[in-house]
Formats: sequence, structure tokens, C-alpha cells
Amino acid sequence: MSVLEVDGMTVLDRRGRAVISDVSLHAAAGEVVAVVGPSGSGKSTLLHALLDALPAGLRRASGTVRWAGRTVAPGSAARRWRRTVAGIVGQDPAAALNPVQRVHSLVAEGAPDAQLVQRALDDLGLDSARLWRRRPHQLSGGQAQRVALARALAGDPELLVLDEPTTGLDPDALELVVRAIANRRADGRSVTLVVSHDREFVSRLSDRVVSFGEATRRTADRTNVGRSTAPVFSASQLTISQGGTTLLDSGAFELHRHELVAVLGPSGCGKSTMLRALAGLHVPDSGEVRWLGEPLPAQVEHRSRSQLRAVQFIAQDPANALNPAHRVGSTIARTAQLLRDVSPADARKRADDLLRLVGLEGAAKRFPRELSGGQRQRVSLARALAAEPDVLLADEITSALDDATAHDVLDLLDRLRTGGLAVLLVTHDRTIGDRADRTLRLHQRGLAPISSDRSEETRAR
Repeated sequence: MSVLEVDGMTVLDRRGRAVISDVSLHAAAGEVVAVVGPSGSGKSTLLHALLDALPAGLRRASGTVRWAGRTVAPGSAARRWRRTVAGIVGQDPAAALNPVQRVHSLVAEGAPDAQLVQRALDDLGLDSARLWRRRPHQLSGGQAQRVALARALAGDPELLVLDEPTTGLDPDALELVVRAIANRRADGRSVTLVVSHDREFVSRLSDRVVSFGEATRRTADRTNVGRSTAPVFSASQLTISQGGTTLLDSGAFELHRHELVAVLGPSGCGKSTMLRALAGLHVPDSGEVRWLGEPLPAQVEHRSRSQLRAVQFIAQDPANALNPAHRVGSTIARTAQLLRDVSPADARKRADDLLRLVGLEGAAKRFPRELSGGQRQRVSLARALAAEPDVLLADEITSALDDATAHDVLDLLDRLRTGGLAVLLVTHDRTIGDRADRTLRLHQRGLAPISSDRSEETRAR
């Protein structure tokens, strides 16, 4: 017998176009139901619609939601139901965590008992003693993801709704999340809904799968572009810390034109912080970063326009990186105007071309809130490419993408690298690391090569 019944759900946008049409979903007690499909197909919209929490610009045109045999009416009844029954982890968990609250306070919203809070954190591989008093900005993306999940799990909700819960997690952390969800399957009473692009994760946990259709996978030929002799971007004696903890000690690396170098490592080891330091958004304790052999200022506000153009950064959290008040096309065009000194008309054309390039043709007039997480990732990529950079610093830019779209994005980077673009990519996905020219691992305060098939690696101390 189904505990959750969603029937005939249709959601329209401002123009009356269907975002999802006549979608139904049923889940019995103890079941895990996965919702899969290409980026932008409406998976997250379905979750928001059944929770009666659609973002501005979308409306539920039809559809019913029933819980334990009773209809959940939209409005105040749905809000009471959400508060009473549901634990929710959205696609951008870091953005949903109150920035002024500490970790223990955030998780205590789900379970006020301190022991339950500690257990919820520890069960997900988070050192509760170490993280207890940290605020969200002091967490890595993977840690923030697990804190949000701990908050949802701590109250033992009857309905757990997870939107891309594996994004930003290393394999060890992923196993802990799998275990936590599997434990709910065994209780025989709760329902778990999961949106995920991770096919292995879905196959391991789900009892049933609701599919929104599959994108056609296109394969691009990779060109063996070779490696130039002089580095376009490099760091030496780089020491980075956060919150009194040293993340990287005297690290060094070189990035050459045409190269894709992947940086792997466990969640919380400092990969994102290192990338932010290279982008001038986190001041290192010591060391030097160079572009074309010239030192780059440690702070982004001290970098010249040519330096800003040359080194572009794509953050892990596109929800916070994109101005919610600006339309997508304007955001991209503004970068072209400021850093390439092109006319407004040419900048708008460049924005349209780049959106087409990343598979978002026609999205120029939409706002970030009207896009899926995977679409926002691609907008962030298009904005960075509008500067025509020499170096792209990319933090988990395929984490919210389905396999086919991620493949297309990586193929796009391959094509751009033939023109000289160099890419430093932080990822947890070892399959992406396998596509890279070189792979570095950040761990135990060091940055060391995993493999090097082109030339001798400049090692970190």
C-alpha cells in the first residue's frame, strides 16, 4: 500500500509552458524511490511541486498529493505537513544553511537532543567535536552537504527528500550516506525520495525509479594537444590554512597550455579552498602564484583587468555565485563587456553563442532561480568562458550534471583546450580524473601526483 501518492502533477512556467506534465509517483513504507533524467528535465521541480514549495515563476496547474491516505492541500496545510513529516535536503545545501548558525545549532533544528546531534554527525563521517562550533562558510562543499543531511536525518522524518545527495562527496563519505539511507529502508515505515545523476548510487539503493527520459549521448573526438614547455599558470611554496588548520603546506604545481589537470582528495581536505586561493578569493599564508611567469596579487581586487580576464574561477555552488536579480544573458554579457571591452550588442550576441555552446540555447532571459542546479553550473561555465581566459579554475563543474551532459561539457573543454585553454579541475569523480592529462591528490597537507603520462611532475613538498 502506498504511503505517498502523487498523481497527474503538471507545473507551468510564467509563459504557460509545461515544465513537467502529468507526472505520477507512488512510494510504499520503507521504500526508496529515485527520480532520474537529464539535467533540466524537471526532476527537482517534481520534488518542489509535491512539497508545495515551487520557486517564483512556477505554478502547479494540476495534480494531487496524498499522504497516508489523506489529501495534502496546497497552502497552509502543505506547510504544516512539511514541518511535521518531511526532512528535506535541497540541491544547494550550503545555501540553505543559515550562515550565522553553528553546526550543532543547525543539526539541533532536527533533533534538540545533543547526543542525537552528535550521533547524526558522526554517522556521516563528520568529526562532531571538531566541527561542532563551525559556521557553514568554514565547511567544505562535501561537509556542508553532510551537515544538511545530518539535520534532516536527526529528526527521523517519515518522509526524506534528497536532491542530488551525493554531489561533492568522496567515495568514503558516499558510503556513509548510502548506509544512512539503507538504514531507513529497514525501518518499514519511512519513505525516501532521491533525485540523483549517480547511476550506481541509484541502482544500489532504489526500490523503484521514475525516469524523466534520457539525453542522447554524443561523443566528441579528443585531440592529443600536447604540452607547451613554459607553464601558463603555476604556484610555488603555497601554504594555505583555514580556521587555524593548515590545508596545504608548501605546495607547488605547474599548469601548461592545453592541459587538463584534475585535483582529487577527500571531502574537507582543502581542494576548494586551494582553488579559491589561486583565484584570489582566499589569501594564502605564504607562497606565490604566477601567470605567464608574472606574480599574481594574492587578492582578486588587486588584480588588473588583464589578470582577471586570464584566470577565471567557477565555484562549486552556482546558486550563490550567480546574482539572483540578473537574467542569465545579462550576467554573461556583463563579463564580456567588462573583461573583453566589447560593445553591448556584441556582448549579448556572445552570451547567446555561449549559452548555445553549453546546451542552454534560449535561456538568456531566464533568472538563476528558474534553472536546475546543472543548468546553473553550465551558466557559470558560460560566464567564465565569456572572458576568453587562459586558465580555467573549475570546482566540481559536472557534479550536478547527468552523465550525457557531463560528457558534453568535458568534450567542450577538450575542444577549447586545443585553442590553448588550460584547466585545473577539482573533482571527486575518478572517471573525470582518468580523462585528465595529469592527476594530483591533495591529502595530509600535501599535493602529490597520482599519475603523469606527459612529463615529470613538479612535486609538492
